[in-house]
Amino acid sequence: MLALLGLATIVVLLTAIMTNRMSPLVALIAVPIIAALAGGFGLETSKFIISGIRSIAPTAGMFVFAIIFFGVVTDAGMMDPIIDRILRVVGTKPARITVGTTLLALLIHLDGSGAVCFLITIPAMLPLYDRLGMDKRILALCVSMAAGVNFLPWTGPMIRSAAALKVPVTDIFNPLIAVQGVGLLFIFTVAFLLGKREERRLGLSSPHLAAGEARSVGAMGVDATPVGPAPRVLTPEQIKIRRPKLFWVNLILTAVIMAVMIEGAVDPVVMFMVGTVLALMINYPDVKMQKERVDAHAKAALMMASILLAAGVFTGIMTGTKMLTAMAQSAVAFVPPEMAQHVPFALGILSMPLSLLFDPDSYYFGMMPVIAEVYKTLGGDPIQIAQASVLGQMTVGFPVSPLTPATFLVVGLCGIGLGEHQKFSIPYLFAASVVMTVAAAVLGVIPF
Repeated sequence: MLALLGLATIVVLLTAIMTNRMSPLVALIAVPIIAALAGGFGLETSKFIISGIRSIAPTAGMFVFAIIFFGVVTDAGMMDPIIDRILRVVGTKPARITVGTTLLALLIHLDGSGAVCFLITIPAMLPLYDRLGMDKRILALCVSMAAGVNFLPWTGPMIRSAAALKVPVTDIFNPLIAVQGVGLLFIFTVAFLLGKREERRLGLSSPHLAAGEARSVGAMGVDATPVGPAPRVLTPEQIKIRRPKLFWVNLILTAVIMAVMIEGAVDPVVMFMVGTVLALMINYPDVKMQKERVDAHAKAALMMASILLAAGVFTGIMTGTKMLTAMAQSAVAFVPPEMAQHVPFALGILSMPLSLLFDPDSYYFGMMPVIAEVYKTLGGDPIQIAQASVLGQMTVGFPVSPLTPATFLVVGLCGIGLGEHQKFSIPYLFAASVVMTVAAAVLGVIPF
């Protein structure tokens, strides 16, 4: 009963969001509450909600102050020279920009934190996409692919897999190195092709029509002379709040905050709180201007914080009612014994969609050990179940799953809707998972 109720809740939630029948805020709160009440949990539902909100609060706080911090240093002009330098390197070729976005996200995600990856990469690259009129869904996809395929031994799915099966994490990861290489090749190819598609859409495919080139017509004919990107035109209001003389101060402040956060010495929410205070005091010592800068970004911060807290309601209810656990236990009962040898390959194919149904703890600590034990009983190696799982479940799947706060970081920072992000990105992320699963079978990591 609980498993069916949980499945119905997930289906209704995803349908409501992806068809735009409900906003994510409304769906994440209303759907699970109705499900919990229908399941007979009554007033106990409020305890589940508080538990979920409590678990999500640090992430919500981090996001609020991250928006204000990046907003303040951007208002002060820190990003202007960086944008111009990147434009000089990648030019105005969308294919270079999409590949550069993917590479930057890949490098930043070396620490294993999807949230940090998105918080650093998206604000750095978004002005380029806005400036050229590129599709911001591609930005969301590129950072999602890079963070998803970059499943390293210290990332959440790897650590959970090793802990659940009580094996060294290297036993799971090392055979997947070549598979991960195939996945990286795939995502860079996708990024390049999407960039080329943007070039055609924006009319930049012709060398003489590409932005950054000019034609001068004289008596001798047409002379195509490359020039630099057009300088960014600021409004009088933007010029008023710019602090170009404080560029290096703001850059160093941002670098220190990022370094300490990535190193893990201090919680991200604390670092962004401190960073916001310092950025306001350094750039806008006048109290009135401080209030104006906070107000300028308060709407975006409040909107996304409310969605994150709503996500806490959803995960709190789904976990507290044991609906997720019941779903995990019921799912493994549908595997026919004669199909046992195909379980890893099938699981690899399904691993990415499973990110939409199970949070990482429920899957890796609830569902995966049961599947691994069944597979071991039938003569298989349980490690292959873990390897198949990490090829999609909360790796390439986590940036589109409503069960993870990182998904809302992506859409919030990119300024796109959750539904449009999921509809655009899921096919590519699923394809990446399938490509890696096939590669793993071909390379002998898991059986067909």
